[in-house]
Amino acid sequence: MRFDDIDRNLLLFLQQDSKQTTKELAYKLGLSVTAVYERIRKLENAGVIAKYVAILDRHKINRDFLVLCHVKLTQHKKEYVLQFEKEIMDLQEVTECFHVSGDYDYILKIGVRDMDDYRNFMLSKLTTLNHIASTHSSFMISEIKNTTAIVL
Repeated sequence: MRFDDIDRNLLLFLQQDSKQTTKELAYKLGLSVTAVYERIRKLENAGVIAKYVAILDRHKINRDFLVLCHVKLTQHKKEYVLQFEKEIMDLQEVTECFHVSGDYDYILKIGVRDMDDYRNFMLSKLTTLNHIASTHSSFMISEIKNTTAIVL
């Protein structure tokens, strides 16, 4: 899909705050409310806007201990990969999971309360999954950049 400058700006404004009214967006873009509404609908129907979400403050919900956990499977058999991916979907502490190249097969982003909570997660959930050969965990010291916005 091709985007003009108005689409790019509209998408940027929506990524910054999707609760803005079409009237507010129309004012910022110099368009009519109807024109903005139609553009948003077009972007939604094309799947460019996949969904609208509320982003929670991890500190206020006591899930600010972030861990990047690298996981290596015992083998790269299709059934092992599919089973791991299916099981990881059920672990609520895992907010992101990436199948990657390199020394490890997956990188998990895990949000928990503290080190004890992470230890409990590892012992009672992650290490109970089949076909995990090894894990390596890195703990967040400070957050430098965290954005969901994609600039076009």
